[in-house]
Amino acid sequence: MYDTFGNYFYDLPSGEKKIKLAYFWQNFEYPEKELKKEMMGNRFLVIAITTYRNFSTKTGTKTKKWFGNRYRKKAIEKELVEGRTSIKWTDQQKQVISAVSMGRSVFITGSAGTGKTALIEHLIKTLGQKRYEPSNVFVTAATGVAACAISGQTLHSFSGIKHMKADRELLLQSVLSNKQACRRWKKAKALVIDEISMVSAKMFEDLEYIARVIRDVDEVWGGIQLVVGGDFFQLPPIIRPPDPLGKEFAFEADCWNSSFDLQVEQTQIFRQSDLQLIKILQGIRRGEIDPSDLECLEEVCCSKTKPDDSVVQLFPRIEDVATVNEERMEKLNNEIVVYTAVDSGIDKWKRQLGKGIAPDEIGLCEKARVMLIKNVKTWRGLVNGATGTILGFVEPEERDVTDICKDGLLPLVKFDSGQTMVVEPETWEVREGDVVRASRKQIPLILAWSLSIHKCQGMTLDRLHTDLSRAFGYGMVYVALSRVRSFEGLHLSGFDSSKIQAHPKVLKFYKNFVSEQYKEIEDDCAGKAHHISRGNT
Repeated sequence: MYDTFGNYFYDLPSGEKKIKLAYFWQNFEYPEKELKKEMMGNRFLVIAITTYRNFSTKTGTKTKKWFGNRYRKKAIEKELVEGRTSIKWTDQQKQVISAVSMGRSVFITGSAGTGKTALIEHLIKTLGQKRYEPSNVFVTAATGVAACAISGQTLHSFSGIKHMKADRELLLQSVLSNKQACRRWKKAKALVIDEISMVSAKMFEDLEYIARVIRDVDEVWGGIQLVVGGDFFQLPPIIRPPDPLGKEFAFEADCWNSSFDLQVEQTQIFRQSDLQLIKILQGIRRGEIDPSDLECLEEVCCSKTKPDDSVVQLFPRIEDVATVNEERMEKLNNEIVVYTAVDSGIDKWKRQLGKGIAPDEIGLCEKARVMLIKNVKTWRGLVNGATGTILGFVEPEERDVTDICKDGLLPLVKFDSGQTMVVEPETWEVREGDVVRASRKQIPLILAWSLSIHKCQGMTLDRLHTDLSRAFGYGMVYVALSRVRSFEGLHLSGFDSSKIQAHPKVLKFYKNFVSEQYKEIEDDCAGKAHHISRGNT
């Protein structure tokens, strides 16, 4: 409740010890044990207690000064509730943001953990708020999981293409017969494509052709601004049957280079801080790891003893994931609470929600290992990939959750970071431009004893275990190992250096890519030097 001066006081049981906290404009009274429980690890606790020790509320002068500044109060209050969410962009990222703001098409690539997803999410907002109307910006991804993660739709869904095996003219006729697809193509001013590594050269070329014809604009992509992201060193496209011209990756498309005004490889890695681990992961990414690094990886991460059950196991095949999780649940033999997703919207759009990471139905129980599948409280580290253990279930007082759980219960999770939280339902959306076509309400948790390598793309894990003998295909070892933050959290078995592979075409693309970037830098420096020399004559 608030007093007459706008100070907030929590209702407390009588006789309970309180800590009075002064934070600029208002004084908080909060039970000591609850404060420590709820705020431990949060910078607010440190600021608040420090302020309390050095600030007297008797005069009231400072309180009045800050209380009078309504806008400052709201800003700080929002920071306390939501945390600091602003990102300090690197020079490379600023370059991309500037280019997109000026209407240029960009391709953003880089190693795992370089912030590609965060940058793309920011660019989506930039396009919809500063450059175009939100209804003219279409957000897509190559897979359902990636599309749901950015509240978009699959590239197939946006384009109206159903059968990629058909030739270009048949695909065009198929799209022309789809009124909604034609409307999307004509309305689009900006198109975002995430996880481009899983888009084939044929699909990229066909879509560019369809865009030009439907929009009747003789420019690349019919004049649509592109924002494309992904890392070709990660999971490749699945091509069946093989392309007759031998093309596989999107960068092999004839229109690839003409599609972009700027292609940037982000180099600053945020996920890991250990320089040796970064060096090893970069070598694995390129498929060329040094013998000394290989020896280090084997010594530090390979153990004959199996890690404890709290460590996430990564498998290349979904069948293995289901088997392990089911066995662990049966072993606990605790009462299961079932959560069933509630979908709304148009049926054909709702089908895409089933391809996302939020499950149709999930059974949880006490002591089950779980993982967040959506950012909940980023400033507290409760993000996509955070793992923990269910302590029990609680009945919420202020909301009804019987629509997703007939028992009306929510899981109480103690995360490995030490924080405890009641996990509430979240919503995933499928958007067509700025229109929400379908949404799913579900608990943002999955079982975390095991996980598929495909579904862990984009996640950051504190600890993982993977059997590399099961790995297959280019980039799979890199995707698995690059999820972890440190050597201490990485556990390997079945280590086989022959599984570390990078596709020769991808290596050649990035070699040329880097050469072009260096050439641009050298040309820029030479131009500046010439300008300076002319100025001195």
